[in-house]
Amino acid sequence: MEINFCSYCGAPMEEKIPVDDDHMRSVCTQCPHVHYENPKVVVGCIPVFEDKILMCKRNIEPRKGKWTLPAGYLENKESVQDGAARETLEETRAHVRILELYRLFNIVFVDQIYMMFRARMEDEIFGPTSESSEVRLFKEADIPWDEIAFEVIRQTLVDFFKDRKKGAYAFKVRDIKPDQTRIQ
Repeated sequence: MEINFCSYCGAPMEEKIPVDDDHMRSVCTQCPHVHYENPKVVVGCIPVFEDKILMCKRNIEPRKGKWTLPAGYLENKESVQDGAARETLEETRAHVRILELYRLFNIVFVDQIYMMFRARMEDEIFGPTSESSEVRLFKEADIPWDEIAFEVIRQTLVDFFKDRKKGAYAFKVRDIKPDQTRIQ
């Protein structure tokens, strides 16, 4: 994304490699400000109630009408755990207790890092919001696999159900590639 004007002084920006750097950046022509672009951090969770997983049907683009786990962008001044709980509340009206970090996905082709947590629902209260047209608890056999919004969500669920059978949830870092349809 090209930055035209400095957010500090309003002067024009130029693209160049700053002193002691090795990446092309937007640099102010008048003050020392350098605009850094960094990946977006997405935080979410696998909300569990008894033997079921809480999922929501997206009511917003991208992938409106497809099923997902609650997740969204981390806000400034927010811990990753608090962000995952907030996103779950915003998308499902459910209150969760974050248990542990379960998966970290590098999705470098869209400049995102996904951090997915295991979580336990505090009660059975949930429902749709402006971001989700439908919210439901699913047993593993009932997951709408053909209607999953994103590959990162599919992989999180595949891994989770494998690990649940073993009774052990090891943290792993994974990569999602642009041409990838499934990670084995």
